[in-house]
Amino acid sequence: MLCGKELILATKPFAKEIRSKSWLYTITTLGLCILALSATVWAPWLGLRILSSIVSGLLLVRMFVIYHDHQHHTILHKSVLADMIMSVFGIYMLAPTSIWKRSHDHHHKHNSKLFSASIGSFPIATRQKYLTMGAGERVGYLAIRHPLTIGLGYFTMFLLGMCVSSFLSSPRKHFDALIALILHIGAAVCIFMFLGWEAWLLMFFVPFVIAFALGSYLFYAQHNFPGVTFCSNQDWAYDKAALESSSYMTMNPIMHWFTANIGYHHIHHLNAKIPFYRLPEVMKHFPELQAARTTSLHPRDIIACLKLKVWDQELGRMVSLKELAVNVKKAKLAAA
Repeated sequence: MLCGKELILATKPFAKEIRSKSWLYTITTLGLCILALSATVWAPWLGLRILSSIVSGLLLVRMFVIYHDHQHHTILHKSVLADMIMSVFGIYMLAPTSIWKRSHDHHHKHNSKLFSASIGSFPIATRQKYLTMGAGERVGYLAIRHPLTIGLGYFTMFLLGMCVSSFLSSPRKHFDALIALILHIGAAVCIFMFLGWEAWLLMFFVPFVIAFALGSYLFYAQHNFPGVTFCSNQDWAYDKAALESSSYMTMNPIMHWFTANIGYHHIHHLNAKIPFYRLPEVMKHFPELQAARTTSLHPRDIIACLKLKVWDQELGRMVSLKELAVNVKKAKLAAA
């Protein structure tokens, strides 16, 4: 059984794109996005327009994962045309390249560290830290991890977090965030004025809400799930963070397609140079990767993930607020 650096090196032969496939999946996904968004306005029946709106949101998730692979320099690297397409798409999705690449690269280098800046990640507080927080600090911490914050990721994580906050923190460095905001608001106003409220709702608002809600939850649950581990910075290891702190999200084949295999997240974190379309191949090839810690999009698993709030170092796992209160009460009784 391979482990550590040996396992990472063993995946290297799979970290090569098939250029024709990369272009095929990029162009077909973009084409389907445009077709579905067009159908939200010009399809002859309301039911078909609503269905097209939902499918548009799912297709935006797929295209975002493809964009995410390009930002890792995993696919279509050094292609001027691909760089242009992805730069425009990043602005369209309120995740300009200057912001997304910086925050996501930081996430890969520091995933599951207890004591590092929560750039590109949901913050994690230890039990000790949480209990010493002031009331305002607790509210802020829990607000970031609240289901509504994740479900309304369009507003909280992308409009405000990705664009507004990034631009205000460094206007020169993240000027593309301002461009994204202006174009986004301008597009919304134009669609509403010239095509009407229904077109704005189905072509613009609903697809973005769906895409960002699903995307935000996927990002959350891939690193906040029952069985996840976190460790101190000095005990951190890249391969351990990939295999023990990144989940394999089981899905049906349709959802694996719409999410461009991002559910194979433990493999992606082990070697981010493996193209999304080769991740299932890698999982089949290595038995070491088949015993991954899993979650799913089943409501039961979603609830279980969303309940997790604090890392309990004594128990070595994430706990809910209810369990934290019970453990604190027990500790006080034992001390008395």
